[in-house]
Amino acid sequence: MRILQINTEKTWRGGERQTFYTLRGLAAAGVQVELLCRAGAPLVERASALPVRVHPVSGQLGALSFLAGCKGRYDVLHAQTAKGQSLAAFTKPAHRTPLVYTRRVDFRPSGLAARIKYRMTNQIVAISQAIADILADFGLPDVPVIPSAVLPTPAGIEPAVLEARTRPELGLGDRRIIGTIAALVEHKDPLTMVEAVAKLRGLRGEDFAFLHFGDGPLLEQAKSRAKELGLAGTYHFMGFSPQVIDYLRIFQVFVMSSREEGLGSTVLDAFLEGIPVASTEAGGLKELVAGRGLLAPVGDAATLALAMSRLLDETDLRADVVAKARAYVTAHHDLGRLCQEYISLYKTLIGNKSRHDGR
Repeated sequence: MRILQINTEKTWRGGERQTFYTLRGLAAAGVQVELLCRAGAPLVERASALPVRVHPVSGQLGALSFLAGCKGRYDVLHAQTAKGQSLAAFTKPAHRTPLVYTRRVDFRPSGLAARIKYRMTNQIVAISQAIADILADFGLPDVPVIPSAVLPTPAGIEPAVLEARTRPELGLGDRRIIGTIAALVEHKDPLTMVEAVAKLRGLRGEDFAFLHFGDGPLLEQAKSRAKELGLAGTYHFMGFSPQVIDYLRIFQVFVMSSREEGLGSTVLDAFLEGIPVASTEAGGLKELVAGRGLLAPVGDAATLALAMSRLLDETDLRADVVAKARAYVTAHHDLGRLCQEYISLYKTLIGNKSRHDGR
C-alpha cells in the first residue's frame, strides 16, 4: 500500500500537526507513506525525522506539477487540507488515483469549483459530526467521522520551572493564569476573547492574567481593543511559541472563543493535560466540550467570562470536567485507532479501483 499525504501549508497549526501524527501512525503500522509539502514549512523538518519520504515543493505550481506526474506511483492520495484537495482533484485526470480528503473546517462549501472538486474526491472524511452534518446539507450524506488524534507532548521545560520564569518576566505576581492557543484570524474571533477577559476582570478584579499564544492578521486590532479596555498587564499577547504545550501546562483554565471550529484540536491537548476548558459552541467544539467543560454561545463574551470564573473558583466542577475530559480523550482520540480507520478506508478504495480496472 503506497499512500501520499498532501499538505502544502506554510504554517504549523492543527491540520499540520494532524498530518504529522497521521504520517507517524501509518509508518508505525507498516504503511509505505510519503508526504507532499511546502519547502521551508515547519512540517518539512518534523516529517523528515520520520521514516517517510518527503517531497518539498516551492509553491502551488510545484505541487500541481508533482501531482500531475505521479500516475501509478501511489495507491491513494490523501489531502489533509482544502488546498490539497483542490490540487489533487484538479490534477486527477492526469494521475487517476483515488483521492481522500479530511475536512477540518465547519463552514458550508459553495460555488461550482467546490462542487467539481468534491465530485472528483472519492472519499471525504469529517473530523467531527458538526462537519459531517454541514456536508450532508451540501448534498454529501453519510460522510464518515474520524476524529483527530492527540498524543502526549514530552515536557521541554518542567511546569514549575517555566512558571517561575514566566511570572517575573510578565509581572504576574501570584495571579492565576488563564490562556488560549489560537491564531488571530477571523474565525477564531480574538476580539470576543478580549471582550470576555475584560468582563472577567469586571467580575473578579485583577486576580488573574491571560496569555494568548498565536499570531495572525487581527493581532494589531486585538491589541488596540485590549488597550482601549485597559487590559495592559492583564492580557498578554505571547506570539507563536514552539513550546506552547509547555505553557498550556501552567494554565488554570484553557479558553476558546471561535466563531467557526471544525473540532478544536488544542482542546484535546488541554483534556489530556488535565486543564479545564471553557469555549464557545462553535462547530465541533460543542460536541467536544459538552459535559467535559463549560460552553458559551458564539460571540457571547459575558457568558464566556462567567464560565472562566466558575472554572477558577469551583473546585468540584473543575475536578469533574477534568476527569470526564481525560477519560474521553484517551478512549476516542487514540492515534492507533485513527490510523486503523484510515487503513481500512484506503483498502476499500484500492479494492474498488482494482475491480473498476478489471484486475
